[in-house]
Amino acid sequence: MSTSSVAAFVAALPKVELHLHLVGSASLDTVLALARHHPDGGVPTDRDELRRFYTFTDFPHFLTVYHRVNLLVTTGADVVTLLDGLAGELATRNVRYAEVQVTPVRNRMAGISYADLAAALADGRTLARERHGVQLGWVFDADATLGPAGAEETVDFAIGHRPEGTVGIGLGGPEVGVHRADFAPAFRRAVAAGLHSVPHAGETVGPDEVWAAVTELRAERIGHGIGAAGDPRLMEHLAEHGIPLEVCPISNLRTAAVPDIAAHPLPTLVAAGVPVTLATDDPGMFHTDLDAEYLICHEAFGMGVPELAEIARTGARAAYCSRELRDEVLSEIDQVEAAHTP
Repeated sequence: MSTSSVAAFVAALPKVELHLHLVGSASLDTVLALARHHPDGGVPTDRDELRRFYTFTDFPHFLTVYHRVNLLVTTGADVVTLLDGLAGELATRNVRYAEVQVTPVRNRMAGISYADLAAALADGRTLARERHGVQLGWVFDADATLGPAGAEETVDFAIGHRPEGTVGIGLGGPEVGVHRADFAPAFRRAVAAGLHSVPHAGETVGPDEVWAAVTELRAERIGHGIGAAGDPRLMEHLAEHGIPLEVCPISNLRTAAVPDIAAHPLPTLVAAGVPVTLATDDPGMFHTDLDAEYLICHEAFGMGVPELAEIARTGARAAYCSRELRDEVLSEIDQVEAAHTP
């Protein structure tokens, strides 16, 4: 099947997105407006300079840039603006449901009170649904840079405020020298409160941290997880227990987690039967969108309509949305696949 035919299928495909950071989703225009409002924030106010600013040498460099942009988001109104822009972009890619990662402690450090953050998330979620037809859920992401105390504060926010749409607790940031097991007490408390465990693991390191996410953090889904490809026994475990990976190929390229797309382990994971979803991670910073993630799997890995449709189904099944929405998306995937199958 030609690339243009696959592109038409991908455009028509109803999707969910399960790994998407709010600040990293902000468009260039939005970031430029914020940077001009905070000219001493260290973020370029010129479009071309901002594009260059978003060229990353490695994962630590990316984190430095991300945190600098995060400090520009200083009010609840800024949060609503980001959510409105995000939902509009998701709608253009036929994304029906997305779980958005929000880092409350970083928002507090930028000057937003927890009460204001919770109110902004509620307003943004309503706006996304009513203006753009997109349903949003929240994953509250602990920043590993801030240690176990930051994770405990994140869980405090999630349990204490619990904005409508709250589904889980995540863990992002560096993995080198920062072990998933250190965050187990916070995750145990979150799980006991009914939240899903969806930490990052194996984004920039090998299988050990993925194992730790599963055994110590009780992970039900794993952000990235590509390091699992280095351990056949781990891949077998993920496949047997149906633990999906939220794979973000273009993100991995942009942060140099993989040297090139040919080296990406996604095909290895799929061949091993590991449930794989596709996501953009930080689309504003990585110059990507969900359609592009599907298309790179066609162009680089030779995936056709059946394989891409199954990845979309995996995403819908792994989502913490309502059963009605899941069934609706799954039914539409079947219809779109049939319409694009010769």
